[in-house]
Amino acid sequence: MERAVYGHLGRPTRRLRVGPGRGLDNAVMEAGNGRVLIVTVDPISAVPAFGMELSAWLSVHLVASDFTASGIDPQFSVFSYNFPREMAEPERELYVASVGDECRKLGVAVAAGHTGSYPGGGYTVIGSGSMLGFASEGSYVTPSMAREGDAILVTKHAGIEATASLAMSFPLFTAEKVGTAAAARAAGLARQCTTVEDARSARSAGLVSHGVTSMHDATEGGVLGALEEMAWASGRGFKVDAEEIPVAPEAKAVCGAFGVDPLKTMGEGALLITCSPSRVRDLAKAMSKAKIELTEIGTVERSGGLRLKGSQKRVAPGGPDPYWAAYDRAVRRGLK
Repeated sequence: MERAVYGHLGRPTRRLRVGPGRGLDNAVMEAGNGRVLIVTVDPISAVPAFGMELSAWLSVHLVASDFTASGIDPQFSVFSYNFPREMAEPERELYVASVGDECRKLGVAVAAGHTGSYPGGGYTVIGSGSMLGFASEGSYVTPSMAREGDAILVTKHAGIEATASLAMSFPLFTAEKVGTAAAARAAGLARQCTTVEDARSARSAGLVSHGVTSMHDATEGGVLGALEEMAWASGRGFKVDAEEIPVAPEAKAVCGAFGVDPLKTMGEGALLITCSPSRVRDLAKAMSKAKIELTEIGTVERSGGLRLKGSQKRVAPGGPDPYWAAYDRAVRRGLK
């Protein structure tokens, strides 16, 4: 990334307030008259095992989760579809309609895009989605804004996305290993793979100097990966008690069955938050009102990167998310 991406960012401009960087999902650009434009972009996917409606829902919420971690709601969206040839026309129509319906529910207008199907494409990544929105200067947060002394908190629990995806992709194997009831609960976690309401509830407790100083959703690399990125982006030290990070029983069981650490794998649905200690109670009340679990797991220090309780060793950036190797092993073994 340092060599191929960050060194080749086109024409420099002072109007770009927040540009590309590790742990930074949203760009922030000066829009004039005390306003900024916030933009994010992510891949979108169609997963046959999930069905087109759930795939579209997940795609919209993955993009929206990144955006709302700014503390701002998106207003516009842009989607580029490159549908695989093997995807039937009714499936394409259902996917596009479902994307539009979910954007409407979130209050987001689909402003532009592209739709096509070309040789060489395939499942599961079928394009990209962007969301945009305007905000006042000083009204948003980024992972770089964590402050020394802040409390570190996480919503829901670790490994949500990996657990749901593995359970839905390999239902027979999962049921055999963890039991039918646990496998069904694990698959049901798919609708928890969003942090939109988490971020909106956090915002209601106050942003920037008023309480919440930064937010970041846990995607590839999981909760620990997101914490390491936040520490890097802010230049602070994140001292975390890993034993305090919640892991649901079904997540522990399914991830264990596939040889994956739930703290280090795809964790969309968990939102990492730094917050002034004086406002943690207000934050907890806001989450409780929304019926979202919130757990305090650590403290922001002056410097030092991510360190786990009981160790002075800094946690290094992770490599590839272990989910992908587990998925590949399952496919090669012919698991169903």
